[in-house]
Amino acid sequence: MDGGGSSSESPIKAKKSKSKTPRKPKETILKQKSPAEFFAENKNIAGFDNAGKSLYTTVRELVENSLDSAESISVLPVVEVTIEEINRSKFNSMIGLVDRERVDAALYDDYETEKAREKRLAKEARAQEIQAKNASLGKKGKEASATKGIKGRGEASFYRVTCKDNGKGMPHDDIPDMFGRVLSGTKYGLKQTRGKFGLGAKMALIWSKMSTGLPIEISSSMRKQNYISFCRLDIDIHKNIPHVHLHEKRENNEHWHGAEIQVVIEGNWTTYRSKILHYMRQMAVITPYAQFVFKFMSDAPDKNVTVSFARRTDVMPPIPLETKHHPSSVDLLLIKRLIAETSKQNLVQFLQHEFVNISKPYAERLIGELGADFNSKMAVKSLTSQQIVRIHQLFRQAKFDDPSGHCLSPAGEYNLRLGIIKELHPDMVATYSGSAQVFEGHPFIVEAGVSVGGKDVKQGLNIFRFANRIPLLFEQGADVVTRTALKRINWSSYKINQIQDKIGVFVSIVSTKIPFKGTGKEYIGDDITEIASAVKSAIQQCCIQLKSKILKKMQAREQQERKRNLNRYIPDASSAIYNILNTTPLHASKKLRSGGDEEELMRKVSENLITKETLIEKLAKYVEQVDYEMALEYATQSGVSEQPRETIYIQSLEAENKIVDLHAPFFVFRVVQ
Repeated sequence: MDGGGSSSESPIKAKKSKSKTPRKPKETILKQKSPAEFFAENKNIAGFDNAGKSLYTTVRELVENSLDSAESISVLPVVEVTIEEINRSKFNSMIGLVDRERVDAALYDDYETEKAREKRLAKEARAQEIQAKNASLGKKGKEASATKGIKGRGEASFYRVTCKDNGKGMPHDDIPDMFGRVLSGTKYGLKQTRGKFGLGAKMALIWSKMSTGLPIEISSSMRKQNYISFCRLDIDIHKNIPHVHLHEKRENNEHWHGAEIQVVIEGNWTTYRSKILHYMRQMAVITPYAQFVFKFMSDAPDKNVTVSFARRTDVMPPIPLETKHHPSSVDLLLIKRLIAETSKQNLVQFLQHEFVNISKPYAERLIGELGADFNSKMAVKSLTSQQIVRIHQLFRQAKFDDPSGHCLSPAGEYNLRLGIIKELHPDMVATYSGSAQVFEGHPFIVEAGVSVGGKDVKQGLNIFRFANRIPLLFEQGADVVTRTALKRINWSSYKINQIQDKIGVFVSIVSTKIPFKGTGKEYIGDDITEIASAVKSAIQQCCIQLKSKILKKMQAREQQERKRNLNRYIPDASSAIYNILNTTPLHASKKLRSGGDEEELMRKVSENLITKETLIEKLAKYVEQVDYEMALEYATQSGVSEQPRETIYIQSLEAENKIVDLHAPFFVFRVVQ
């Protein structure tokens, strides 16, 4: 009995004791992620937040790569961008998938129940009835919207994006690593670059891998190369290495040089159509020396779009130069890296050649200030961690000359002005290019343009922002340019109506380090005093120029108004004068002080040699003469016409001729040697 009792209780006790036993934590396993895997999981950092923005960012990255490639060999860029819409059936055939009819319709997210269908049809019928009633009464009502199909979560849109340029091209053997290995590229270094992360088309390939699974295709040829490199590849995201499907050389009978990149991705053209077109238009503003052709192709002909942005100048900005670090901008890690990579032997040579604005005498003064443990001849590789910290502390406290802006490549006042006139056709425009300034040891230049009037420009402030000559379209409200234009500029003091006038504000900032804010790097914060004051000053300089032009136009309008008023009163004034002269007796003229002219005038009036019509004609001629003299004086003071006009560029007779461009704010004088 006891044995039976104990056996019956033991499972219960065992069960209770098991439930009270604490669960053992799993052993922690150290894992690593490749750069490609990190960006795939955090794609919003690189601008791939959703399908629509991914399409926009892909276009942007490919266009900017093409511009960099052409400018690197001083060739006027020609960039062709094509977006081809791919329907589901075509996409399935591309990946070898057979279309299949639905068996269980209710299983799908876009399934519409009978009750929901009846409700939708009733709503549409009521809308049509109201519209017909309004039409019979002659009222204008809202047109009935087209019936929208229910789009499920799984129904995606796919696009083939192709970008072709006439740039430098890529070496045959480097193509796989340039596209299939994240954080590898040719743009790294301290210089002005268009890229934000150095990802370029690599992120487009990662998005293609995630959304379609299809590889990217690259065709490339360099100058004087008799073959075209063709490569089809995708990326091993976990290993961050390229997976090459095909890599071969093909004939180049047309002697073409440049690159053509083709990638198929998921996207959303409908929601990001305006952003993509605005990006292309603003890119045409800041790079008027480039020729852009944009095409969107669809099975529905009414959705097709073709936009061409013609080149209007062949004057290109200088190529940005790589520069050395300013002592006030370095940190401990960077100093250690420079020491590890330097080819200089001693400390004085290291300070003199690895940093800007440190001459040999100044380097020796710095070494003397460092203390007894330092001397000019000591080996730079032998510096201890404590000594490197001492150098860093002195760099932060010592006084250094500001770096110059010679390494920067702004668009130029000439190109900015020409781009604004070319794309907006404003009534008047003013531009300004500031001198190089510095923040945190990095040089920057602010250029600005302000236009009034123009086509496709809304009333009020229209703000166009550029950073290192690329348009910024997102998060505009927090940007330093937007806040300055809205809150820190008193537009009325420059005779500009902020609400009614069509105002275009263009600000371009170039630097070796753009202080972007946020993970997407889409705006520049206004917390950096140097940049905020430079932006305000540049916009104000443009407004001062416009104020002078506006005042002259106001004076011209007032002059025209005076002329109209005078012409309006000429008949009445002539009639009154004639009546006085006609009714005055001839002998009364003898009482006048200077007899001769008055007597002759009275005699002609009495003999009807001067009539009322004669006086009207004489007064009209006098008003016209005075108006002409005032207009001539106005034209002399204002100089050339303020109206935008077609610009003519003289081409050199022979391509081999050497040319020298002499830049001025509003023109470029070209000397052919």
